[in-house]
Amino acid sequence: MTGEVKMASIHGSLLGRVLVCAWYKGVPFVPLVVDNFARITQTFALMEVLHALTGVVPAPVFTTIMQVASRLFLMWAVCWPFPENNSSAWYSSMLVAWSLTEVMRYSYFALKQVEAVPGWLHWLRYSAFLVLYPVGISSEVAMTLQALFGNAKYLAPWYPYALGAVLLSYIPGSVILYSHMLKQRRKYLGAGKAAEKKTQ
Repeated sequence: MTGEVKMASIHGSLLGRVLVCAWYKGVPFVPLVVDNFARITQTFALMEVLHALTGVVPAPVFTTIMQVASRLFLMWAVCWPFPENNSSAWYSSMLVAWSLTEVMRYSYFALKQVEAVPGWLHWLRYSAFLVLYPVGISSEVAMTLQALFGNAKYLAPWYPYALGAVLLSYIPGSVILYSHMLKQRRKYLGAGKAAEKKTQ
């Protein structure tokens, strides 16, 4: 439980920094405050793959790898080499979507270990993605497009093609991830949960 609480706190700290800075200073100042912290936080998401592989966190390995890979791509292949794009609202909305998702997820896992998950958190765990996922993936695509049609060609001749290839992978990838989340929602909140209760 300690690990889950720490992760929820770390992502909560990132969320708070983004929101406070955006509110008091403005969105363009957000990367000045959170850029390094966000990059470190999302890089440590590699541990989520290990947790999924070892069963520490009850998450599917394949979808976890897809999600972590997309975040590492954004942090290190888009945001880091093209910092001029991080002052856009897309950068802030991307971090807010990521952080909110992780705060709810790790809080849910922590409370589940002591069987103390409140109903509202259970509902958010399997419903918030309906809004957060489109916001997150739209922000990721927008950030990548800004790099693609911006300074990518100056970084390396092949870089625009690499960014374009990743963008194309979002088409099947987003469908797979969203379909998985919808399936989970039906299982824990919808028809699947109702059927489970009937058989008990």
